[in-house]
Amino acid sequence: MPVARKPVAKTPAAKTKRGSKPSARAAKPSQPKSQAKAPAKASGAKTSPQKSGYNLLAPERVQDILNRLDQRYPGVRCALHHNSAWELLIATILSAQCTDVMVNKVTPGLFQKYPTPKAMAAATPEELEPILRPTGFYRNKAKSVVGASRGIMENFGGNVPDEMDKLLTLPGVARKTANVVLGSWFRQAVGVVVDTHVHRISRRLELTKADDPKNIEQDLMKVLPQSKWIDFSHQIIHHGRSLCVARKPKCADCPLENICHAADKTWSTVEVHKSAQP
Repeated sequence: MPVARKPVAKTPAAKTKRGSKPSARAAKPSQPKSQAKAPAKASGAKTSPQKSGYNLLAPERVQDILNRLDQRYPGVRCALHHNSAWELLIATILSAQCTDVMVNKVTPGLFQKYPTPKAMAAATPEELEPILRPTGFYRNKAKSVVGASRGIMENFGGNVPDEMDKLLTLPGVARKTANVVLGSWFRQAVGVVVDTHVHRISRRLELTKADDPKNIEQDLMKVLPQSKWIDFSHQIIHHGRSLCVARKPKCADCPLENICHAADKTWSTVEVHKSAQP
């Protein structure tokens, strides 16, 4: 008579001790060889100028930019119409948040009615407001131009001062306005004018990564020869109006295109890299 056998319980092939962790080798399924390694980088892939050791602030590149601007915009001058340091000062104050074209339409009538600092100093801001209305923020601008004219009469004998510290004491005059007057009238290169065009294009050209006008000016003063501080601003302003506009810049016609890596280029013969800022 056959002997009955007890059924044997099936156990897992690999048993681990209580409290111990299974080995990574046992827990992780093996990958196919085709997935084990990351795909190799395609041959001929471009690298950004930054990664390939291209120095954006190298004197040779900066000089190349300046040479091309000289060829494209030779002999440029301030776009604000003026016949004296005082007229330039007033026109620059009015140009804040306003186009130079509009300022040039307003100033002939303004200077005809108030031809000297003395005449404007004797006026009230309310009298100037109707004339200045097309320039925007006309109430504040009226106070500034009257206040600046009075400051010139009371503190500087009716003459616009030719020193930065003195200019900055006048109402409505900040560093940008002072740089315009000192550079365009007195031909003193004590700083770089940073308006909206210089702000935008100097960042596109990666001459600065700053976003504040004061810091942008300091960066430009470090990389540009002082002898070019005045002309550079005039040339960049013209460039910003004609080609390197804020939206849809005309890159195909730009003399700086093949040394520019701005992220918002509309046409390019060079690779755009991520460090570029519009």
